[in-house]
Amino acid sequence: MNRLLLALVATAALAACDKQDHTIVAGVDRDAAPVNTVGVVLPPAITASKTYRCKDNSLVYIDWLGDGAARVKTDKTARATPVKPGEAGTPSLVGDPTAATVTYNGQSCRS
Repeated sequence: MNRLLLALVATAALAACDKQDHTIVAGVDRDAAPVNTVGVVLPPAITASKTYRCKDNSLVYIDWLGDGAARVKTDKTARATPVKPGEAGTPSLVGDPTAATVTYNGQSCRS
């Protein structure tokens, strides 16, 4: 009985197959227009990521970027704040990735 049932299920499965030819093509759609990348600028690369301990015993996490800017976090899971040297309205950061100490918002911090 099991063999008969198995044969019936296999026959039904094969009968349900679509017998059309299918062509599967991988790769680029050649009909699509080329993408215009003129004027596209990539974000600056992270050149160094460092953790600094400040005088008040708090931690500052700084990602130094290739364009001279930095991204600063005061909590490891927080979202980073972009800081550009000399830009008004942002937290102040004095230092560079090679320095042993930096000044963040007027407070000295050591790596």
